[in-house]
Amino acid sequence: MGLLSGITKAAGSLLGGDTLKDVGAIIDDLHMSGEEKAEAKQKLETILIQAEQAAQAQVSARWEADLKHGSWLSKNIRPITLIFLTCVFVILSVFDGNLGEFTIGAAYVPVYQTLLMTVYAAYFAGRSIEKVRKVTK
Repeated sequence: MGLLSGITKAAGSLLGGDTLKDVGAIIDDLHMSGEEKAEAKQKLETILIQAEQAAQAQVSARWEADLKHGSWLSKNIRPITLIFLTCVFVILSVFDGNLGEFTIGAAYVPVYQTLLMTVYAAYFAGRSIEKVRKVTK
């Protein structure tokens, strides 16, 4: 098991699993002491945490910019798109092969899981960041 396999699993979606695997493989192949590898691991974890925080801050900034703009469409394009895509996906997944008995196809389950995790993370993490910003100002 490689040094960064845990980091790769935890942050695979941030930079893409292949990127982190490649970085982990390079560090594992280097001839370094255990302390140096641990230090490199700690630095990578710090970088990933900072990158995630920056990404969340950018999402919040985009949402705030949309709300400040005067156009009705710019304020509502994200919710409209979300509603449309969610409705289409739900309709397709419910009616896909369900003429007799109701079953959700196995291919749809991971998509639902990913969508739910993304929505909850974006909403709750985004709201938390906004609240922290207000408190620190």
